Amino acid sequence: MTIFEIKLAGHIKKGQMTPDCFATVHRVPGSDTITVKFTTADGTGDREHQVKADNFCDVFSMAEYLQYHLDGCHGTNSMVHEYYRILEYFMD
Repeated sequence: MTIFEIKLAGHIKKGQMTPDCFATVHRVPGSDTITVKFTTADGTGDREHQVKADNFCDVFSMAEYLQYHLDGCHGTNSMVHEYYRILEYFMD
């Protein structure tokens, strides 16, 4: 199985209908990098990051970043590892 793209939605705050932040993780076949695009509901915090697909430290750092921005808090190691497992689909 090959996964080219995954879309993630952040935590939905009480009283809201949609999350504040979304993330799209993708890797073009043959590319050395994984691209992570963050989109905010109001459009003011949109940004894009690229991480080396063969660099554990780079990918784990992105997992920490994803966890913090999508969950809205500093998480435990197990919370970060949930995001790391998603990013593993895109590693070499």
